[in-house]
Amino acid sequence: MADNYCLMKIDERFQSEADKYAAYLETPEGRLRLDLPFANLREFLSSPAATGSSRALDLGCGTGANGLRLARLGYDVMLMDSSVAMLEIAKRAAKEAGLLEKIETKQGDANLADPFDEAAFDVILCHNILEFVEDPVAVLRSAAGALRTSSGILSVLVRNRAGEVLKAAILSGDVDAAACGLTAEWGNEALYGGKVRLFTPEATRSILTAASLEVIAERGVRVMADYLSPRVSLSDEYDRVFALERQLGGRPDFSAIARYTHFLARRANTTIREDA
Repeated sequence: MADNYCLMKIDERFQSEADKYAAYLETPEGRLRLDLPFANLREFLSSPAATGSSRALDLGCGTGANGLRLARLGYDVMLMDSSVAMLEIAKRAAKEAGLLEKIETKQGDANLADPFDEAAFDVILCHNILEFVEDPVAVLRSAAGALRTSSGILSVLVRNRAGEVLKAAILSGDVDAAACGLTAEWGNEALYGGKVRLFTPEATRSILTAASLEVIAERGVRVMADYLSPRVSLSDEYDRVFALERQLGGRPDFSAIARYTHFLARRANTTIREDA
């Protein structure tokens, strides 16, 4: 009951403080959380013009930033979020970008089982959603069913427990909190407050497998950017930091300690190599 209460409180703030999230995405940290996973995803996307198939779904889309990027690439995008306020921001952004004809919005809860048609989408984004849902496996199983079987890609971004441990130790200087965080299943959500589920890479791989998904790539997101010396301006050095983050995020020895872990997956039994 306590866990469900925490999730409910977060959902309420998504409704009433959407502008706060939109402002966060304009910060260097927010931009990295958008830009790095999208760069990873681009490595595996086929051109809609080349495949003749171009439907995408952004689960828990927030302000629609990722969905608009997919629309610019030629995808027809469904943006789904439980927050009407978030969807309104997304629709305004789509209108300003001249992309309204490529965007469909749907108010809905990612906890709902099987809300979509079988094999309906070529790309599904599930970024920072599993932290807030009651049953991550059920959400991913539903997403897996909505993926096209031959080539559909699921992009999953989750909060990494190891990153929360380093955050407590390095940013907060709280050694006790860092020690407790080594086995913590829940952490503190900085933007909205309240609790947020934490994941280890091993646990996330198990969840994906349980949902009949096969991991084809794994990356770290924000490996070192959060811990840079004050001498480095993240705004002024954004391009250089982004390039280094891309290098670090692709190396298992560094990605293991990232603030977030990014998984790209397909329905099981679909064969693909990361270097293909």
